[in-house]
Amino acid sequence: MSDETKKLGTASALSIGIGGMVGGGIFAVTGLTVQLTRGAAPLAFVVSGVVALLTSYSYLQLTLRYPSPGGTVEFLNRGFGSGVITGAANILLCFSYVVLLSVYAYAFGSYAASFFPEPVRATALHTLITGVVVGLAALNYFGADLVVRSENFFNAVKMLLLAVFVVVGLCTPMEWGRAAPDNFVAPLSLVSGAMVIFLNYEGFELIANAACDIKDPKRSLPFAYVGGVLIVMACYVLIALVVIGHMSFAEVAKTSDYALSAAAGRFMGRPGYVMVAVAAILATSSAINATFYSSGRLTYIIAKSGELPSELERSVHGQPLEGMLLFAGLTLVIANFVPLDAIATMGSAGFLLIFLAVNLANVRLADSTESRSWLSLLGAAACAVALVIVCAETEENPASRWHLWILVGMILASLLIEVVYRSLTGRSIHLGHGRHARHRHVKRD
Repeated sequence: MSDETKKLGTASALSIGIGGMVGGGIFAVTGLTVQLTRGAAPLAFVVSGVVALLTSYSYLQLTLRYPSPGGTVEFLNRGFGSGVITGAANILLCFSYVVLLSVYAYAFGSYAASFFPEPVRATALHTLITGVVVGLAALNYFGADLVVRSENFFNAVKMLLLAVFVVVGLCTPMEWGRAAPDNFVAPLSLVSGAMVIFLNYEGFELIANAACDIKDPKRSLPFAYVGGVLIVMACYVLIALVVIGHMSFAEVAKTSDYALSAAAGRFMGRPGYVMVAVAAILATSSAINATFYSSGRLTYIIAKSGELPSELERSVHGQPLEGMLLFAGLTLVIANFVPLDAIATMGSAGFLLIFLAVNLANVRLADSTESRSWLSLLGAAACAVALVIVCAETEENPASRWHLWILVGMILASLLIEVVYRSLTGRSIHLGHGRHARHRHVKRD
């Protein structure tokens, strides 16, 4: 794309990052964060945000050097070449996005089901999860252009309603003592809890996919990456403060799946409850919509690089939708049959592994990207330590120990798919496919 046709300025690039991070995830896991970290929930968002901030440096340098619609896929291929591990990492990225879709679908179902009577709420939850996944997959299949046109509207409504939630909540008398150190969990449990909800920050990597459309990358990208993570971190801290300031820990645990609307009901009454629930429904459906739209392109780019079957390069209605349909099927299984805490652990651990690899890729490419390799090493170390703590804390709890087997299964499945696929097809990775490809970017909540 020539410079004359590039349209995204600094504000648009920043909006992509913020829109990618704030949305479905925060509605889904705020209650889980409070359950895991109690009064330290605001601090937990800071801890996970610092890991994202360090990783954003590697993304910034790699994006400046290798602008491509492929984003993370391109960076891993550039950093590690055409080996099996690279291919497996890109397949793990696909699995992580399926998990992310499952979080969004579960959150949609939880907030929508909260309007149903208690006796039928569980049935309503699964009916709504299935309905939103099938319905939005069909929308993407038959009307992908509508997805593009609707995203900015949904993002604006979501951010406005969250701003009302925070401002009114902070202006209403709160119980600040719940955020005191006396109510913190132990340090290792705090870090573990922070990393379980790390998926709330993964959306900054979408900026890389839009790099080819940005007017002045050297000026805009630092603001988009670093500024975006800092703004979102502040937003999450304020949301967590409002929740624990207006609800006891026991009350949050009881309404964990729809904690934001329950908190809003405390200081704004029924209208506040409905307002935040509607915001959650809009944000999560928008997130599912945009992730479906992007998922077909993700599998298309990976297939074009030789790491997935060439069938995923085909277009349906002018769009690469076969990958999206595969994502939808897997999402239905995970969202309906895996508990939210396990889904969050799977997704966060998957993205920690991917971001660890991206940081290491930038260390390997430091001369080419003109980077400070020690910063990327620090980011890699932060991801590695966070991952180890999450796994250790999860293993210590008999109730959550089985979550680790899901993570191991994702990793092994990624390796197995890549090894078997290569042995059967003989395809090899081709670097730089995405560099010159035209690509329309959609912001994901």
